[in-house]
Amino acid sequence: MTEKEKYLQIRKEAMWTGITLVVLILFWLVAGFGLSDVDIKIFGLPIWAVGGTVGVWIFAMILVKLLTAFVFKDFDLDATGEEDKS
Repeated sequence: MTEKEKYLQIRKEAMWTGITLVVLILFWLVAGFGLSDVDIKIFGLPIWAVGGTVGVWIFAMILVKLLTAFVFKDFDLDATGEEDKS
């Protein structure tokens, strides 16, 4: 992988991570504040509390799995291509 390809890949990963953060924040707002008027209880807790905590964790894990499967690539960041001989 050339230096330019590495740079572009790192930039792509950073961009998609930022987009994922924005999507996660929007989900948190909808799951927490958006469900505040709904009168449904799960294990005795209002649905907005469950959706705003556990729901966000589960959604974040799904998004990270998608990022690692489709966006991230494993490559060596060593600029010279030589291995450390320590």
